[in-house]
Amino acid sequence: MNLSVVLVNWNTRDYLLGAVRSIRENPPDCDYEIVVVDNASADGSAAAVSAEFPDISLIANDENVGYARGNNQGIEAALGSFVLLLNPDVIVREGALSRAIAIMEKEPDIGALGAKLVHPDDRVQHSVRGFPTPFAVACEALGLSRLFPRSRRLASYRMPWFDYNRRSDVDQPMGTFLMLRREALQQVGLLDEQFTVFFNEVDWCYRAKRAGWRIVYAPDVEVVHFGGASTRQVAAAMAWESRRGLLAFYRKHYRAPWHAPVYWAAAAGSWLQ
Repeated sequence: MNLSVVLVNWNTRDYLLGAVRSIRENPPDCDYEIVVVDNASADGSAAAVSAEFPDISLIANDENVGYARGNNQGIEAALGSFVLLLNPDVIVREGALSRAIAIMEKEPDIGALGAKLVHPDDRVQHSVRGFPTPFAVACEALGLSRLFPRSRRLASYRMPWFDYNRRSDVDQPMGTFLMLRREALQQVGLLDEQFTVFFNEVDWCYRAKRAGWRIVYAPDVEVVHFGGASTRQVAAAMAWESRRGLLAFYRKHYRAPWHAPVYWAAAAGSWLQ
C-alpha cells in the first residue's frame, strides 16, 4: 500500500462525505486506502460512511478521544508507506495526491509535506508558521511582529511575509493536510496525545526536524479547506484549548530557566483572556 488517508471526524458528516468523495474522484496514481476515525459523532457520521463507502476502514469510537488520539488510531491501522492526515472539511483537488506522493518519493529526506490550502473562493489561507519559540512569542506579545511584518526575525511565528506560491522548507504547515513518511513516523513516533486538539502537529514537526527530517510546503499540492467545521461547534472551549496547547508545548520543549518569563507571561495572558 502506497498511501493511507486518515480522517478524524466529530459531527461533520456532510463535510466528511464530501472529503471522501473528493478522494475517490481525484485518487492518487498508486494504491491507496482511506481510514475514517469517528469520535462518537451524534450526527450519524459513522452510519453514513458505512452506508455510502462500505469498503473503507472505519473506526467508530464510543467516546470523543480527541484529535491526536484519533489520528494515532488511524496511523496504527494504516498500511501505507505514506500516511496523510487530512481534516474532513477538505476537498482534494485533481492531481493533488499524486503530486504529493511524487515529491515524497523523489526526495526521501522529507519527513512531512504540507499543501496549499485555499478557501472555496480560491483565496489562499495562511497555513504556515514558524515554531513558537520564546523569542517569537515575545515578539507577538509585544506587538513587534505587527510593527515589522516583513521582518524574518521579528515576525517569525505567523510569517505574514511567507510566499505561498513557492516551495519551501518550513517549520510547521497546518495539520489540515499533512503527509507523513512511514520511516519518519517510526523514528519520531506518533502524535503526542497530551496535545489533544491543537499543537500536536507542531510538536511532531518540531521533533521531526530535531531528528533531521525536512518539513516541506508544496504549493502545487492544492486542496480546498472550509475551516473550523468541528471547532466552531465549541468555539470558547477551543480557544482555551489552543492556549493550553501552547503552554504544554513550552513545558515540554522550553524548560530552561531563562524561558520561564515568557511561559508565565503567556500563562497569565491566557488566564486573563
